[in-house]
Amino acid sequence: MEHRRVPRLGRDLSVVGLGCWQLGADWGEVGEEQALAVLGAAADAGVTFLDTADVYGDGRSERLVGAFVHERGRDGFVVATKMGRRAQPHEAAGYTPDALRRWNDRSRELLRDETLDLVQLHCPPTELYASDALFDTLDEMVDEGRMRAYGVSVETTAEALTAIARPHVATVQIILNVFRRKPLEEVTAAAQEAGVGVIARVPLASGLLTGKFDERSTFAADDHRLFNRHGEAFDVGETFSGVPYEVGVQAARAFSTIEGPPGSTPAQRALRWIVDQPGVTTTIPGASSPEQARANAGAAQLPPTSPEAAAAYERLYDERIRSHVHARW
Repeated sequence: MEHRRVPRLGRDLSVVGLGCWQLGADWGEVGEEQALAVLGAAADAGVTFLDTADVYGDGRSERLVGAFVHERGRDGFVVATKMGRRAQPHEAAGYTPDALRRWNDRSRELLRDETLDLVQLHCPPTELYASDALFDTLDEMVDEGRMRAYGVSVETTAEALTAIARPHVATVQIILNVFRRKPLEEVTAAAQEAGVGVIARVPLASGLLTGKFDERSTFAADDHRLFNRHGEAFDVGETFSGVPYEVGVQAARAFSTIEGPPGSTPAQRALRWIVDQPGVTTTIPGASSPEQARANAGAAQLPPTSPEAAAAYERLYDERIRSHVHARW
């Protein structure tokens, strides 16, 4: 597994990490034994970067990740969590110094770490990016030993660029995949120049790019691919990358036909393309089974995406996807 250095973090991250949202909630039922098996399979395949959040299963994901890394060997992993979505309502006024420390204390307890590796603001209200007071508090929390570094998980490229301009933001997490290419226009280069890590999330467009779904596929009532399809619960861009489902299914079907390395799956080719992008540090596919975790990690072993395939991916985006997403995020 290749690892890449994040200068502002001072750590190396595996180019394929593991997104741990599925181990908490909103993707259908994943039992605890199964969740720990997923973590084990990912680690055995060379994954050392784990991304969770305090709201994934109301702390369930953090608790499982914390238990796993401390049993497996804590020094072998970089664990990132997120905070901010516990504010109810989710408004800028809720991001007080007391609330930030309270959320941080809860994550430290669940993850079993006195000092967290990386804490990301969890898609905060846009006006907070201009708040010097907020970022001063985060700096104080680093000085207090609560966390080694902080980053921001963003919804838009504009938010990403604003975050990168902050001198102590170590990482930016953003949706980036074959169906969401806009970050490549400015964000990845700006981050690379500033020494900021780029964490590419939703890399498989909520599973669309696996090619396993069709127009008749169904999802459980507790799966965001059902209940947030039109942005009912949170930003619609987090579900199928904001691509209308029927459009995404047809585009994913076309993506699956684009030739790649022998024996590779569409999902692996989609992940490999992200890893190939200059300025990207890591990508964090989720997994609900050990087999998926191993297959995702295997994408790092594929040869780089061929120029022919990369051009075909770009044409597919321009012809089928761009009009639905490019101007929105």
